[in-house]
Amino acid sequence: MEKPPHQRPELAEFWDSRFQSGCMPWQDGRMHPELSRFLPTLPGCLGHTGTTPNAPLHGLRVLIPGCGHAFEAGCFAALGAHVVALDFSAAAVAAAREVLTDWKGELVHGDFFTYAPNEGFDLIFERAFLCALPRHLWPDYARQTARLLKPGGIVAGFFFYGEEGKGPPFAAAPETLTQLLGAYFTRIDDQAVANPLPLFPGERWQVWQRGKTELAARLE
Repeated sequence: MEKPPHQRPELAEFWDSRFQSGCMPWQDGRMHPELSRFLPTLPGCLGHTGTTPNAPLHGLRVLIPGCGHAFEAGCFAALGAHVVALDFSAAAVAAAREVLTDWKGELVHGDFFTYAPNEGFDLIFERAFLCALPRHLWPDYARQTARLLKPGGIVAGFFFYGEEGKGPPFAAAPETLTQLLGAYFTRIDDQAVANPLPLFPGERWQVWQRGKTELAARLE
């Protein structure tokens, strides 16, 4: 028998129920130290030169898929980036709207897998999105991430390592993640996360860079 929608994490109803009930152990509302350390290095990773001291990310486009409350969106925007925070849960978007009360980015209620903006992104920030997806969707996640990034763009964030049991969160074995993302990206940073949330033991901060040539054949 098929599970009802609120018990299927591939459906928006599952996440709507979590936000409506306040059951969100993956969020703590803080700027994580790993992200704080990474942000000053981002322009250099991308070879981006049009920055100013007050807006080091000026001119860069950032996507946060599965944004939830989108706490990090304001941090990127404050540094000059154009930020798109995306979630397919209406309840999540409503929660993010309460957080992002005064900013110039975009808050989009939509499906990551069908999202088709007119312009690509320099950075996709990963925070508890991949591990929220059932594993049969992971190849589509990797392919769509590569599609949405500009050549040379970066996907950076937190990746949940562990035994590949039930979820969410759905943990990944190291070799699984390497195989999944290695088809499109080169890993340029990998380190253990200090003081991870109890929900994510074994979490790692990683930075993956897309090749600077087009990937049309692999993205078909």
